[in-house]
Amino acid sequence: MNIAQPPLRIVRRAAATLSPDWPESMHPVLRRVYAARGVAGPGETGHRLAGLLAPSGLGDLAHAVDLLATAITDDARIVIAGDYDCDGATGCAVAVRGLRVLGARHVGYVVPDRAIHGYGLTPALVETLYPAPDLIITVDNGVSSIAGVAAAKARGCSVIVTDHHLPGAMLPDADAIVNPNLPGDAFASKALCGVGVTFYLLLALRARLGKRDEVDLTPLLDLVALGTVADLVPLDANNRALVEGGLRRIRMGNACAGIAALFEVSSRDSRSATAADLAYAIAPRINAAGRLEDMTIGVECLLSDDATRAHELAGTLHDINAQRRDLQTSMVEDALARLGDVQAGERVGVSLFDPAWHHGVVGLVAAKVKERWHRPVVAFAPAGEGDELRGSARSVPGFHIRDALVEVDARCSGMIVRFGGHAMAAGLTLTLAHFARFAEVFDAVVRERIAPDALQPVMASDGELSPEEFVIELARQLRVAGPWGQGFPAPLFDNLFECVECKPMGSDGTHRRLRLRDPRDGREHEAVWFNAGGELAIGVPVRVAFELTINDWRGRESLRLLVRHWETAATS
Repeated sequence: MNIAQPPLRIVRRAAATLSPDWPESMHPVLRRVYAARGVAGPGETGHRLAGLLAPSGLGDLAHAVDLLATAITDDARIVIAGDYDCDGATGCAVAVRGLRVLGARHVGYVVPDRAIHGYGLTPALVETLYPAPDLIITVDNGVSSIAGVAAAKARGCSVIVTDHHLPGAMLPDADAIVNPNLPGDAFASKALCGVGVTFYLLLALRARLGKRDEVDLTPLLDLVALGTVADLVPLDANNRALVEGGLRRIRMGNACAGIAALFEVSSRDSRSATAADLAYAIAPRINAAGRLEDMTIGVECLLSDDATRAHELAGTLHDINAQRRDLQTSMVEDALARLGDVQAGERVGVSLFDPAWHHGVVGLVAAKVKERWHRPVVAFAPAGEGDELRGSARSVPGFHIRDALVEVDARCSGMIVRFGGHAMAAGLTLTLAHFARFAEVFDAVVRERIAPDALQPVMASDGELSPEEFVIELARQLRVAGPWGQGFPAPLFDNLFECVECKPMGSDGTHRRLRLRDPRDGREHEAVWFNAGGELAIGVPVRVAFELTINDWRGRESLRLLVRHWETAATS
C-alpha cells in the first residue's frame, strides 16, 4: 500500500508498588512482573480451582440446568451444536463428555461446515438433524442465531444457548440463554470463552443432580484450558485458574488421548506444557480442520479414548495444518503485495479481497496484515455460494472492531448480511457488489473513531535485567508463574547488548542463532531470533527486547534469550 509501516518501539511498563507480602523464595524480578500486571499479592497467584467464581452468577443458568436435568431424567435425545474453531471444538467435546458422565445416555453433536451451513446454529444446520432431537445445546455460538433457533423450535426442539459473544439488538427465542456478556448479567468475569461457559454449565448441573461427590469434572480441564487459550480471551484470574488446572493435568500425563497425541505430533513435551504450547502448537492443528476440512475430525480426536485412534486423527490434523500454513503463506504474501500500491495514510481501516482466497484462512491473513501495518484489517474471500463474501476482521488494541461494524451497518443498512464478534476480532458476510462500498465506509469509520496512539505499535517491556539476574532459576520461575497469554502477557525485558555472532538457523534460514555480549560484565548469552527481520550487525550496540527462557537440549538445560525485537541504541 506503500502504507508507511510504523516503527515498533520498546516502551517500559509503569512501575508498580510492590507488596511486602511476597515470600522470600520468589525472585524480586517475578514480584515486579506480577505487580506490573495488577497482581496485588501472593493470594492472587495460586490459580487454585477452589477460588473459581461461583456458577450461580451466570444469568439464566438455573433455568438451563433445570431443562438439562429434566432431559436426563426423561432420557431425551440431546445434540450439541458446536462451532468450527478450537473454542467450539473443545466446548463440544466438554459438553459431550460431561453430559455423558452426568447420566445423559443419548448425546450427539453437530458442527457446521462454514462453506455450507455458515456460522452458528443456522436453519441449514438444523435441517441436517434427523430425527429432530429433543434438546439442542449451542456451544460458543447461538446468541445471534435468531433464525436457527426459530427453525429448531419449529421442529419441536427445545434450545439452550451457551455463548460468550456480544449480543445484537435482538436475542433468539431460546428456552434459556447462558452468556456472561448479556446486558445485566451478574457474572463477575466477562472473559469466559465458549468452552468456559460450557464447563460452568456442567458444574451447575452436577450440583443440581446432587453428584458433586460422585462425579469428578476436573478431567475436562485440559480441554477447557486449550479452548480458553486458543480463543485469545483475556486471562483474568478466573481464566488463569481454569488454564493452570488444565496444564497441571497435561504435565502429569493425565490429558485426554487426543491432546496427548497432538503434543506428540507437534514434537512438544507435555511434561513441561505451557499456555504457549497450547496457543502455538496444539490449537492451530485443531483450528486447521475447521478452516480447510471438517471440524468433526478435531472433535473426534478430542473425544477419542483410544490412544491409537487419537494418534491417527492427530496425524490427520497435523497434515491439514501443514496445508493451512502453505496456503496462509501464499495468501499473506499476496495481501502484502497488494498493499504496496497505496500511499501512506491512504487507508486507515484496511479491507482486502481476492476471489482466489480461501474463506477459512482469511482470519489469519487479516491478523498477519494487522501485525505488519498495525491498523484494523478485514480480509474477504468467496463464501463458496453465489456472490457472498466471508470476511474476518482483526483490530489493534484500543479499537473495538465489532462496534465499528455496528456503525458501518447503521450507516449502510442492509449492506452487511450478518456480523458478530468481539473487541479485537469479528466476522461478517456481505455480497461482492457491496465490497467497494464497505471498504470505503469501514475506512471512514476507523478514521473517525481510532485514537492516533492506537496506530503506533509498541512492545511493553518489564525493564532491564541486572547482570546477576541472568540465571536459569529465574527463567524456571518465570516459565511456571503464568499461565501467560492474552491480557496477562509473558515477561519481556530489554537490555543493551553487542552482537558477537549472528548465524542463519532452520531449514530455510529464516531464523537466527545469536550470541549477545552484555557490556556491563562482558558475559555472552546464547539467543535465538525466530522469523528474523534481518541481521544484527556485529559489534554494534543495540537494545534488545527478549524473553528469558530455558533451552532443553537432550536433557541438558541452559539459559537462552528469545529475541522479540531490537532497536539501535541511539533510539532507545
